[in-house]
Order: sequence, then structure tokens, then C-alpha cells
Amino acid sequence: MKEGSLEAPTRHPIDWKSESFYDEKACVDEMERIFDICHGCRRCVSLCGSFPTLFDLIDEGESGEIDSVDAADYWKVVDQCYLCDVCYLTKCPYVPPHPWNLDFPHTMLRAKAIQFKKGTKTKTRDTLLSNTSANGKLASIPVVTETVNFATTNKVARSVGEKMLGVHKSAWLPKFAKTPFEKSAEISENFPVLDGKVTKGKVAIYATCYINWNEPGIGHDLIEILKINKVPYIVVEKQGCCGMPKLELGDLDSVEKLKNENIPKMAQLAKDGYVIVSPIPSCTLMFKQELPLLFPDDSDVQIVGKAMMDPFEYFRARMRDDLFKTDFNSEPGNVSYHVSCHLRVQNVGQKTREVLEKIPGSSVNTVERCSGHAGTWGVKKEFHETALKIGRPVFRQMNKHPDSETGVPDVIASDCQLAAHHIKQGIGSEGGDNVKHPLTILADAYRTK
Repeated sequence: MKEGSLEAPTRHPIDWKSESFYDEKACVDEMERIFDICHGCRRCVSLCGSFPTLFDLIDEGESGEIDSVDAADYWKVVDQCYLCDVCYLTKCPYVPPHPWNLDFPHTMLRAKAIQFKKGTKTKTRDTLLSNTSANGKLASIPVVTETVNFATTNKVARSVGEKMLGVHKSAWLPKFAKTPFEKSAEISENFPVLDGKVTKGKVAIYATCYINWNEPGIGHDLIEILKINKVPYIVVEKQGCCGMPKLELGDLDSVEKLKNENIPKMAQLAKDGYVIVSPIPSCTLMFKQELPLLFPDDSDVQIVGKAMMDPFEYFRARMRDDLFKTDFNSEPGNVSYHVSCHLRVQNVGQKTREVLEKIPGSSVNTVERCSGHAGTWGVKKEFHETALKIGRPVFRQMNKHPDSETGVPDVIASDCQLAAHHIKQGIGSEGGDNVKHPLTILADAYRTK
């Protein structure tokens, strides 16, 4: 048996519709096998809360091995996992094709699915947080928008929310936009389609729930970049949630319902020659990786997965085709840029940094580590302090810039806007307060100040 593997990780389809997938004893047995291997390695100890929780359980046991850990405590490890996938794709030497076939995150997903089937103590709160499309539609009603936005910053309302719903009173929460992106997006001009050697010349925008309902300005910045580069585009109509919040909850039946809502229209766009871009990495990853693994026999899912690209992945490829403008008018200054976990595990490299560094006068300080936010996980009462703890090394690094006269950056940016706001909260009032999505930084660079 070889000690470890240097081969590229491979993923196996998730057999989530089989009866055996929900066999709790079999899942617990698999967790015991994996936890024993992790205990002997421990290179993932600093990634998230799952591994310190596991190793503390083992070290505090009578034998100092997995056999002295009560299987009931395995679920404490499961609860700390938010399916970032970083352990699998960047750290673990025992993932397939290694014969030990260790898949920590998808085993945690299996455990979460079993938990969900049984019903969890926080199911109401978790279900509410994961209904992103429904929340957005409700919050887009003007009077509701004002009420919800007031409640996100009101101390009394937040205290009630913590007590009644289990949402931490101090966790940053996004506000809702008065007008969703889908309703305000400009129609594309009739630009000719210019395919390159490596890129297609027309784009379909999957806006994501966050861009649509919370920060539509980021979507408008994406459109402006496409217009400047004369790339024709359309916005995916009546799009539903990608399903990632439901996946993280273990609610796989809801993931399938959302798949059925989104995939047919997106597959048709892919067949019509569109590249599909998504401004939030978690959503891109859902279509690129998770849905193809959950539905390996669905040809339309596979087509969409191959058509999905991160915006900066697309822009960098257009540069290689000499079809992307680099005559910028403004300098972004000193940027502290955070590479989100769900972008890292797409294995596309640091395309955002590469594009931003093409802007004259830019200086990009790159931080490649988990911020701890993890979608809805970091706002929950029982996990928020842990989320801040995980993010502290990121907060320290993001609040410094080697080229800044003051020592702090001019701009804080992350491909995951939720992570960016979480980082800002972690830095506090002593740090930079200019949070911008990389798409906004790029759009601003084209503009004349």
C-alpha cells in the first residue's frame, strides 16, 4: 500500500437514491474508517472545525484512538462540516485514485442527508435560511424589503431573531434590493458573436439568488464588462436557486426539484452555443461538480456542467484569444483579494488575480484560505463564533497590504461577496471598509474617474 498519492483527485458519482445510502449504520462505519485515517494524518487540522473536533474526541478518549470515541459523537464532526471541499481537493493524499478511497466531504453529505431524513432540531431555521429564492421573492415586496432590511441592523430585532430562529445576533446579514437584478438588467446590444480558439462569443448569465435579490449592482457590473468587450449576453429567465444551500443541509430531494427547474432552460442555452457564467463561486461549483455527481445519467446536467464558467475564468480565456480589452482608465489601488473555497476547488487557478493584475497601477495581495463564513453556516448561533475563529488568520492577512503606505488595503475583495462582508466584520473598524466584488473592481477600472 502506498503512503499517499500525488495523482489528481477523482470523484465518484453519489448514489444518493439507493436505499443503502441512508443506512445509518453503514454510514457510521464509513465515518469510523475515514476518521481513523484522518487521525493518523492530521494535515487538515487547520482547515475547519471538523478536524479539531474529531482529533479532540480521539485524544480525550481512553485509548487515544478512534475505538474509544462514542459513535454518537461522530455527528459533532458532521455538524462542523460545511462542504467546502478544500480537504478533498487540496490536502488529502488518500482520495481516489488512492486505494483508501477517502471522500470526507461527500461522507459528511451522506450523514447530513440521513440527519435531514430523520429531522434535525434546527430544521425550521435551517430550512428557512436555505430557501433563498423564496426569501428573495418575499423580500422584494417593497414594504417587506424595508422591514427586513431594518431588522438586519436593529439590535432588538436581532436579539429576537437569535432567540426565536437561532441566527446569531452579531452575524452580518445581507440586505435585500428594492429591484431584483432580473427586472433591472439591460438587454444586450446586437453585437456580432466572436468565437475565439478557446472561448465562445456569447454569454448566458446565471445571476444567482444573491446577485438577483441582494446585490444586483454586481450583476450590472458584469453586464457593463461584457458590453465594453462587445460580448452579446442574455440573462437566464426565471432562474431558481442553484441548490447549494439545500445540499449543505442534506435536503437532496429539494436539490433535485431545483435541478428540474433550472437545468432544462440552461441546457438549451448551452446547446445554443452560450457559455454560462455565474458571479458566485458556490453556484458555479454546484452546476460544475455537485449536480453532475448527483445526476451522472442526466445528459442535460452534464452539458450544463461543461458550459459553466466563473466570470474571470472566462475573461482570462478571452484574453488568450485576444478578445478582451485591457485599456483601462482607472487604478484600483491596493487590493486585498480573498480566493473563496468554492472557487479554489474548481481547479481553474487564480484567474481573478491574473485579470486584476492586468490593470495598470493595481497591487493585489492574495489570501488563499477559508474565511469561515460558508454560506448560511456562519450566521447560525451555534457556529458563528467558530466561523470567526476559523477566519482570524484571513482577517489578519486581508487587513495588511505590503504596498500600502498606511499598511491597510484600499479595497477588500472576494469572489464570494458573503465572504467579503464576513471578512470585513472580522477585521472590524480598524481595517479597510471598502468592500468590492472583483467584478466591480474590473468595471470601475474601465470607467473614467
